[in-house]
Amino acid sequence: MMKYLVAGATGYLGGCIVKELKSLSYATTVLVRNSDKFNKMGLQADEVIQAEIIERSALDGCCKHIDTVISTVGITRQKDGLSYMDVDYQANIHLLEEANASGVRKFIYVSVLNGDKMRHLQICRAKEKFVEALKASGMEYCVIRPNGFFSDMSDFYHMAKKGRVYLFGNGLLKANPIHGKDLAQVCVSAIKNNVKEIPAGGPQILTQNEIAQLAFEALDKPVKITHLPDWTRMLSLKLAKVFMSKASYGPVEFFLNVMAIDMIAPQYGTHTLKEHFLGMK
Repeated sequence: MMKYLVAGATGYLGGCIVKELKSLSYATTVLVRNSDKFNKMGLQADEVIQAEIIERSALDGCCKHIDTVISTVGITRQKDGLSYMDVDYQANIHLLEEANASGVRKFIYVSVLNGDKMRHLQICRAKEKFVEALKASGMEYCVIRPNGFFSDMSDFYHMAKKGRVYLFGNGLLKANPIHGKDLAQVCVSAIKNNVKEIPAGGPQILTQNEIAQLAFEALDKPVKITHLPDWTRMLSLKLAKVFMSKASYGPVEFFLNVMAIDMIAPQYGTHTLKEHFLGMK
């Protein structure tokens, strides 16, 4: 029987991938930092391996008899003294080395849409450095490139809840964020196809104005949107870099940059952002 390993299974996407694999009756092993957290999430796996992935020796044997590794390992906020390079790059390198040593057939890695074009950002620089190593490893691989999760849109909802959404520019930039369940299906389907990179977004392409409107509709509140000139975004970036810690600056740097470009990817799935916002009430 083929066995599949999910690294980062206690994260938002990792948990969705575990559920998708188990729904298909796939033999699933998970690699987590905290097994208690995994169990409390109500997830099921055939084997749970608790290990500090940043420690190479802790991974010895974790990929034994594994056909495919799916890694969602990465950090949104740099904490515990760990940087993006420590986790998004080096920890995945450790896992790739162990996968190679164990004869794993395929390695699926979740990066970010346009990450290769945004290497000036801390998080993208680390992710893309690992992508380069994965491509050079000689192992069969697939890089999944989502353009953003529904959970990333929570800021719109929380601003709307307070009565007003603030946007940089005219609000006409577009994106089609994707639900974790839909992206999990994309990741699992990559096990058996030969595609090397899969950009993935949700079923609806929306402007930032439309995303804000959906948040207000979900809350039954009048639509109130304030458009800030783009120079305020650039000023915010400069001030944040000066006054915020390096650990805190990373997420702000990423958010303020992606808010200034279209983030449109091929459409997958069925879950809508309106449903997500309604579920937050």
